[in-house]
Amino acid sequence: MSRAPRAVLFDAVGTLLRLREPVGATYARLAAEHGARVPAGRLEEAFARCRAAARAVGYAPGQELAEAAALERAWWRRLVDDTFRAADGAAVPRPFDAFFERLFAHYGTAAAWELAPGAEACLRELRARGVATAVVSNFDLRLPGVLRGLGVDALLDAVVLPAAVGAAKPARAIFEAACERLGVAAEEAAFVGDQPGEDLTGARAAGLRAVDAGALATLVELPAALGLPPLATEPR
Repeated sequence: MSRAPRAVLFDAVGTLLRLREPVGATYARLAAEHGARVPAGRLEEAFARCRAAARAVGYAPGQELAEAAALERAWWRRLVDDTFRAADGAAVPRPFDAFFERLFAHYGTAAAWELAPGAEACLRELRARGVATAVVSNFDLRLPGVLRGLGVDALLDAVVLPAAVGAAKPARAIFEAACERLGVAAEEAAFVGDQPGEDLTGARAAGLRAVDAGALATLVELPAALGLPPLATEPR
């Protein structure tokens, strides 16, 4: 991409958003209220191991959103159950379904998340320049509510998720769907993410310019990294 992009697409977790506390700490805190005391560090390690081994959610093109939502919830329930059994099979929160519902609801609110440094300022500057913005994420259908709770939903032209597309990153289809929603060609768009495979390699394969979020001190640096000249006045 030699010209400045007409659209910038962002990954969510690890790029625009980050957790307010580590997964293990949250799991341990809520589990203790349901009679299970497991060290946060052990849960953190078990979660990472179980998530790496978990099969992908079985999205399909044309799938009803309600069906996709049920698949996502079931996927997370299995992962949470696997995590506690891997950490300490004798210390599982009870009743488990009540614990899981509380945990699942927590991660669907802004209370669990915070914006990455510079995220809001970056989005505002791109909007001030007339650049379209979107999130393309493998997050589940809770993401729009999280973005709304964090106050950045109005700064995004689209939120594109696997449940609506029937495909997850790094599949070409989800990047193409986002570009179509924004009315731009792939070569007119940039994608900002933190994962080498599903984000950067996937975006490049779909024809987008890929920007490693980890190469930026904060997202405030993104407009300049994309070759956009400084604004004459501060965006409002």
